[in-house]
Amino acid sequence: MRSKAPSSNRRDAPFFLYGRRLGHRLSPQQQLLLAERLPTLAVPEVAPGAGADPGTWFAPPCREVWLEVGFGAGEHLLAQAAANPTVGLVGCEPYVNGVASLLGLLGDDLAGRVRVLMGDARPLLLALADASLARVFVLFPDPWPKRRHAKRRFFSGPVVAALARVLRPGGELRLATDAGAYAREALLAIRQSGSFRWQAGSAADWRLRPADWPATRYEAKALAAGRNPVYLRFRRE
Repeated sequence: MRSKAPSSNRRDAPFFLYGRRLGHRLSPQQQLLLAERLPTLAVPEVAPGAGADPGTWFAPPCREVWLEVGFGAGEHLLAQAAANPTVGLVGCEPYVNGVASLLGLLGDDLAGRVRVLMGDARPLLLALADASLARVFVLFPDPWPKRRHAKRRFFSGPVVAALARVLRPGGELRLATDAGAYAREALLAIRQSGSFRWQAGSAADWRLRPADWPATRYEAKALAAGRNPVYLRFRRE
């Protein structure tokens, strides 16, 4: 989850991501995908407070809609789409190279059930209707470990409140991270909201990735570096 940092004096700063938007130079094929394929899959432009129903963005209609915040290269999102044929997947990613990667991997068989926002997920949260999502994934977000960057972390109080609003009762929030301090901070913010119940009965429930939770390259990098990720699941009350 990376994008250009807004001015720190903005009142809506908790709803914007920070970081780079473009990495290595895009290939001609990637540029073509962004120019020609992305418009056919893009999330419609919606304003904050619009009460948008994401279920209307898919054809044929889907039984429920899931959102992935910061999908990276798209491997988790595409694996979930392939494994859940009645679900519509909305993926948000401000990193242009990641969006190009997903577009290159997305087959025509899944295209009707995937919608892409090349940008920050948080303003989208403000535009969605109440209880319009059944599941939200936030996998390996930037932990912003330096204290002066703490305000840039995703799980602020306002964002947790927005997630609680758009998730339907019984809906699920999933978080994966390899940064222990970040996990503790996010866990505290989510539990303090009073809107979620942590789905952990034993240590194995957060130390081991569930079978229906596809691996990502960020997880592989963490494990290769000797960092053990945690997998946190929360049920919307």
